[in-house]
Amino acid sequence: MKLNDIKTPEDLRRLPVGELQPVADELRRYIIDTLSTHPGHLASSLGVVELTVALHYVFNTPYDTLVWDVGHQAYAHKILTGRREQFDTLRTYGGLSGFPKRSESEYDAFGTGHSSTSISATLGMATASRLQGDTHRSHIAVIGDGALTGGEAFEALNNLGASKANVLVILNDNGISIDKAVGGLDQYLTRITASKQYNRLKEEVWRKLDGSTGGRRHSRSLNIFQRITSTAKTLAVGGSNLFESLGIRYFGPVDGHNVSQLVDMLEKMHNLEGPKLLHVITVKGKGLRQAEENPVVYHAPGRYDVATGHQLASAGDKRNLPLKYQEVFGHTIVELAEKNPAIVGITPAMATGCSLNIMMDKMPERTFDVGIAEQHAVTFAAGMAAAGMIPFCNIYSSFAQRAYDQLIHDVALQGLHVVMCLDRAGLVGEDGPTHHGVYDLAALRPVPGLTIAAPMDEHELRHMMFTAQLPGQGPWVIRYPRGLSEHADWHCEMQQIEVGRGRCVRPGGGQAAILTLGTVGNDALRVAEQMDASVFDMRFLKPLDTALLDEIASKGYSRIVTVEDGVRKGGFGEAVVAYMSEQHPSVVSTIRVLAIPDRFISHGSVTQLKHECGIDSEAIMNALKI
Repeated sequence: MKLNDIKTPEDLRRLPVGELQPVADELRRYIIDTLSTHPGHLASSLGVVELTVALHYVFNTPYDTLVWDVGHQAYAHKILTGRREQFDTLRTYGGLSGFPKRSESEYDAFGTGHSSTSISATLGMATASRLQGDTHRSHIAVIGDGALTGGEAFEALNNLGASKANVLVILNDNGISIDKAVGGLDQYLTRITASKQYNRLKEEVWRKLDGSTGGRRHSRSLNIFQRITSTAKTLAVGGSNLFESLGIRYFGPVDGHNVSQLVDMLEKMHNLEGPKLLHVITVKGKGLRQAEENPVVYHAPGRYDVATGHQLASAGDKRNLPLKYQEVFGHTIVELAEKNPAIVGITPAMATGCSLNIMMDKMPERTFDVGIAEQHAVTFAAGMAAAGMIPFCNIYSSFAQRAYDQLIHDVALQGLHVVMCLDRAGLVGEDGPTHHGVYDLAALRPVPGLTIAAPMDEHELRHMMFTAQLPGQGPWVIRYPRGLSEHADWHCEMQQIEVGRGRCVRPGGGQAAILTLGTVGNDALRVAEQMDASVFDMRFLKPLDTALLDEIASKGYSRIVTVEDGVRKGGFGEAVVAYMSEQHPSVVSTIRVLAIPDRFISHGSVTQLKHECGIDSEAIMNALKI
């Protein structure tokens, strides 16, 4: 049977086990071919092809629930569940989501995009099934790409072990998240997989219990296997097994690229009652040499030559073009740290993505990757600040939502000198609603004691970073977008700027003014040239430059337009309107607020989404018309 003939997992289950590997090989080739011209998350999905085939073969999906964590592992899953013909629309406007999405398919049991949620969600579904009297349904959580380092995963494991629920956790262990996996858990898993003594005994016990026929083992034999290998693991690895200590029966490790062995193991575990975990060893990027050798770059490599696997040059590779904002951050923090020994860098598993790897290479002792653990990252930063250091804690804006309590309780409440750099702020494009960084301004604006800044360009980013590390500053938040900055000459002499003070970047001769926060000011500037409007870069949401607002109100503009790439409700525009309504009520009727509307924004290019949200140049121009 060819991949084209598999419309649903039901078609897959009609095959003999011996025909599954050719299907997996064709599936992997299809992903490689398609993503070469339709970019997405490549390496993660290549690593779970055999596992995906085995899971859909053994379990009766979608009746049996299957949750993928992190969701960028799920491309093979999408193809096998009726979405193969749409796969080339992946991450495009109106096309398939890059992550599991409940509204997209009945096979997507739970929407994922951020990490470490699968065990919690799966336990919730299993508990609901028990309460509803459905005791036959299986519930499987596939957790991988470093997601087990997230605190929520540990909370769920703790609850799962005590619950005795019939949940199967598949630990997809590839030794890497986006960057290389870090921390004690990774070292523990490495000790298990590297123990020759344990693995030799495991294989011997497996063969003797299974018999020469290779037939299905009775659950009693599997229980014996688990008890013997658990004892052996304790002796070989040292200490008790982490998962079994929590009440979760552990099996493995097994080869995640041997589909027949996976099917055999899953079938034998299918009817075991209670919580259980299967440890599967996979290679991230399996099947594409470049992705296997460099899974960090090939996590999401963009376009590449399908014949050679080599990345194709993008506009960012050409000379004399701006750096990405992330790179400007990376070079700037090194410059600052070279002069200020108190500065340290912190990231929750995104060292390459946020360019903190530049500092990590030059100052490894002052740079900390804490794993996929945003809450810990912020409180870890707070602890360092309490001891006199100046941490720059860099987290993607949408991921920072997970550390909201820590930012309020541990940083702001104590007035600690932590600099939060929120990367990927605003609309991020093809990653869609799980990753758009549009809630940060509205979420943080009510928090007392924060300085909240957004640079209009890379020079302003450098000035803000310089100012934020000066003595007596307290907690700062600097948010900036994904992608290229504004100028080829990104480097400039850093200067201190006045906190809470905006600036006029274009005095116009007309009757209109545009007030902006962040890089959307560059769109406004281009429109203002055509409309002869004034442009004010407010720089800070908090403290808001009320003196500048007073000055703007006094000028008698017939139209004032505010523009931001955050949500309207509670955002920058509403802050301006609130102040004007109190101090200059006659001006309020002239104000038009352009911001992200009150709904979740789908995926697509940033240009498409800005137009959809009404914050692009066309929308600004229309808003200026009286």
